[in-house]
Amino acid sequence: MITRQRLAAGICALLATLTAGVAFPAGAVADETDSAASPKVELVLDVSGSMSAKDIDGGSRMAAAKQAFNEVLDATPEEVQLGIRTLGANYHGDDRKTGCKDTAQLYPVGTLDRTEAKTAVATLTPTGWTPIGPALLKAADDLDGGDGTRRIVLISDGEDTCQPLDPCEVAREIAAKGVGLTIDTLGLVPDAKTRDQLSCIADATGGTYTSVQHKEELSDRVGQLVDRAADPVATPVATEGASQCSSAPTLKSGLYTDREEFGKQRWYKVDVNPGQELRTSVSVGADREVNPDYGVLLRAVTVHGREIVRGEGTGNGRTDVVSTGLRYPKAESDDDNAPAETVCLQVTNSFSAASGVKTTPGLPLELTVDVVDAPSKASDVASFGLGRGWWLLGALVLTGFVAGLLWGWVSRWRVAVWRTN
Repeated sequence: MITRQRLAAGICALLATLTAGVAFPAGAVADETDSAASPKVELVLDVSGSMSAKDIDGGSRMAAAKQAFNEVLDATPEEVQLGIRTLGANYHGDDRKTGCKDTAQLYPVGTLDRTEAKTAVATLTPTGWTPIGPALLKAADDLDGGDGTRRIVLISDGEDTCQPLDPCEVAREIAAKGVGLTIDTLGLVPDAKTRDQLSCIADATGGTYTSVQHKEELSDRVGQLVDRAADPVATPVATEGASQCSSAPTLKSGLYTDREEFGKQRWYKVDVNPGQELRTSVSVGADREVNPDYGVLLRAVTVHGREIVRGEGTGNGRTDVVSTGLRYPKAESDDDNAPAETVCLQVTNSFSAASGVKTTPGLPLELTVDVVDAPSKASDVASFGLGRGWWLLGALVLTGFVAGLLWGWVSRWRVAVWRTN
């Protein structure tokens, strides 16, 4: 009996091992990140006159912001380089031209001295205008340089008062530079126009918008965004596709960002060796108002113009992003020195801008390229299309066979005992 129990246990262990092998195939590699690069965050605070309004838990908006900053500064991770920029904090007059230049760095981006930063925040008094656009441009310059995560957290209670420099257009221009900078926005007791503007700024860079009505909400949300900057992420690489394949950039496995004009196309190239498989996907986002019914087309084409495979995605206006993908396995070659095949990738979109909406810069595009070892077709056919799942099926059959034998033996033994008694 002990021998049979060990046999059953051994089979179960074999089954568990094979199952794990199928569930977690060898060769899977996570996205690599640059752990050495320090994340950078700049908090951009609106200190315009309206911040003196007392409508957040019985206190002023400015008081709520100061409390949030003090709590966030205490909890900022050591690896985060943090800075603070203000808008509307220094000019008291009525001259619009001067007021729209009123943005200053209160605390430089770098290693955080909590006492010094808190002291600087304590001196702030609601004063002037709301030059959000100019402040975002300066904040992007403050965070320039380095390969780590870069994030702007904008806290404001009103619309930009320095039009025609539209902060939404400013955010799109920042995103179009391909610097990997995200802008998150928080609206303090926002009205509809403020909410729309802050949402637009966040959407343009892939950030988030949050409406804030209470002090605790402000502290918690700003803290979450600062902590998020410290999380390791796969940083996309900015690239620039061409108008034709012959002049397109050659990409390796990775995550890439680009901009594509409305209704235009972008070309990229990827080298695929015999026995490898190209897996690629593309997402095009609508970071401004667009007409409904749109789509994106991704084609893999030879350098001579013959289509290999394509992927298509469509939208009807209910989503802000449309995506598609494709796979192309390159057959193995008997020649060990066979050259790689250059595959041209064409990305085309059918977005159209709504009336009065600017078409520049182009729409944000994200391209994922992965060149991996292709599965062996011969072994897959020999396994009736089951691949590595064949071994799991075999283990299940063997387990069932042995379990049946054991159950039959036990049943006959019990019957024999019953007849004897």
